Amino acid sequence: MLDRRKVRTKHAELTLEDIGGALPGTGEIMASVSSCYAMCWHTAAGGNWDLGAYYLRRTRSLLRGLAVIRPKYRAQILDFDTGVLETLYQALLSRDRAAFEAQYGRAVDEANVYHVTTGHPYIRWALPAEAPEKGLDLRGDVEATSH
Repeated sequence: MLDRRKVRTKHAELTLEDIGGALPGTGEIMASVSSCYAMCWHTAAGGNWDLGAYYLRRTRSLLRGLAVIRPKYRAQILDFDTGVLETLYQALLSRDRAAFEAQYGRAVDEANVYHVTTGHPYIRWALPAEAPEKGLDLRGDVEATSH
C-alpha cells in the first residue's frame, strides 16, 4: 500500500510519492556529475586547486545523493567515493599534479568499468577538451580585483 502522508510546502500539499516522483533521475544527476568532474580537471590544470577541490566536493555530493535515491548503486558509489575519489581529493589538497593526474585517470577508468558492470556499457566517460562552464577564471594564484 502506498504511503499517503502529506507534506505541506509553501506552494502545495504533496504526498511522499509526489516528492519521490519529482526527484531528478539518474541521467540528470550523472550529467551534473560529468560537468563537475570535468570542471575539477580543468580548474586544477589551470592551477586553481581550490576551485578544483570545490568541484570534486560537488561531484562527491551528487554521487552520495544518487546513492540515497538509487540504493541499488549504493555499494558501488561508496566504493568509488572512498576508494578512488578520496585519494583524488587528497592529491588536490596537496596540489600534487602527478598524483592528481594519475588518480583522475584511474577514476575515469573505474567509472567506465562501473558503467559496464551496472549494465550501461554504452556510457564511456571522456574528459571534454574544454571546460563545461565558460565564465570562470581557471587560473590559480590570481589576486581578486574589484572594479
